[in-house]
Amino acid sequence: MLWAGGMRLGTARILLMLIHAAAACEFGPVPYSVTGIVCRMTKPAALLCKLNQETARLIQAAFKNAKFPNITGERSMRLLGTVAYTLANIQVSDLSIEQSEVELKENDAIDIAIKNVTAFFRGTLTYGYAGAWFLQLFHSVDFEIESSIDLQINIKLLCQEEQVAADASDCYLSFHKLMLHLQGDKEPGWLKQFFTNFISFTLKFVLKREVCKEINLLAQVMANFVHDIAENFVRDEAIGLDISLASDPLIKANYLESHHKGLVLYKNYSDVLSDSVFSPSLLSESRMLYFWLSEHILNSLASAAFLDGRLVLTIRGEKLQALFEFEDTEAQQKAVHLIFQGNSYNDSVAKVWSLALPEISLEPEGTVVKTLVAVEISIFPLGEEPLTVLYMEKEITVTIQAAYVEKKLILRPLDSRIEFKVFNCTADPSGNDQPIRNFLQKMISAVGIPEVISKIEPALTSLMNSKGLHLFEIKNPEIITRKRYLIVQLDFSFPNHLLLNFFKKTF
Repeated sequence: MLWAGGMRLGTARILLMLIHAAAACEFGPVPYSVTGIVCRMTKPAALLCKLNQETARLIQAAFKNAKFPNITGERSMRLLGTVAYTLANIQVSDLSIEQSEVELKENDAIDIAIKNVTAFFRGTLTYGYAGAWFLQLFHSVDFEIESSIDLQINIKLLCQEEQVAADASDCYLSFHKLMLHLQGDKEPGWLKQFFTNFISFTLKFVLKREVCKEINLLAQVMANFVHDIAENFVRDEAIGLDISLASDPLIKANYLESHHKGLVLYKNYSDVLSDSVFSPSLLSESRMLYFWLSEHILNSLASAAFLDGRLVLTIRGEKLQALFEFEDTEAQQKAVHLIFQGNSYNDSVAKVWSLALPEISLEPEGTVVKTLVAVEISIFPLGEEPLTVLYMEKEITVTIQAAYVEKKLILRPLDSRIEFKVFNCTADPSGNDQPIRNFLQKMISAVGIPEVISKIEPALTSLMNSKGLHLFEIKNPEIITRKRYLIVQLDFSFPNHLLLNFFKKTF
């Protein structure tokens, strides 16, 4: 069952969709300039094979879910008078699909050919006739209709309410066989022949209308389903991305492509993109799936994370010990003695946080992150008040390369630059102890930055897994950075659980 409103609501949704489709979304004169995210799905054989399977499942659902109205009519016959009939309670009992083919057309359409659909429809035939002497006879008999059908569906992708909509109204059914079987075939042969010939045209019309209507509705429901999955994937609590369309979706012979604004949504944060460098030539067609992301998006996401108070880290105990004892030198021993003043690492805590909006730039070498960071180390002497023994502010610039390996996000720092802005040490009020500064700078570069990154990696991996990314079979993913943009390209298998969820929620 689709939903409580039944087919009346379904028809209203289709009419509304067609009205919106007729009034296409309005875009600016240069839509690529406001494009923050691009998704390109190509047409390799592996993808088409899977798409064919799911197309067959969708067609089966359309037939079984279609609501067929009663078919009524009458006709005058010699000697018998007027014959009236009603075919009621028409339902699909058995259905099989021999072959389905999907092709992408240059005219911005997905061409779907469904061949040799064998469908059996069952219901009740009620008929009656009035003779010349006012004799009225009425009979009811169960019937079965055996049909063999080919379907041709041309799906266009449109912009409706700033999201991708599917219009499958261009739908045709060709009948190779339409045979009426009455209950046990015990009724007179003339009756079977009469109804087979007379209602054939009406029945074909009704079947085409209702099945195509259901296919059109299911195509839009599936488009909404995919949109909802994508919208959920790019949202975490108060931070999200606006995936409204920046231009009409494209269908080319070798790929489908959609362009999205990608603006950050966070409370009163105002995000504007007007200088995107996207061009279709930046993406190839050799992999199954491509995502193109503007540098602007990463900057805005980092800003939202900062404003949401997420760029804060505390380190204590063994982790703190590992930082300060990464080497055994005189400078290290002196720094530990001055900073911790004999207190154990378990009685100490280091807090690290960003003081200003981070700046992110994308370069061929990797993702360059520049941020002003504060570090505060406090000790908790037994029986005394907590004491802040070290406070530093430093500007850190680090280049990071990203990869996705064995369902985990890997971030690898390549090089870093550290510049102290503020340095206050309780044990060295003058701040002139250069060996301590040198040690701390070396420690931050060698183990401090990797420690922070080691916290970010599992956090982002866990976030992506919470959206179901780990359920995809992702093959040979590549994360490529270029001047002002990033490309993720991969091959994948679509997880069956998502499709099962769609069919469970829809029916």
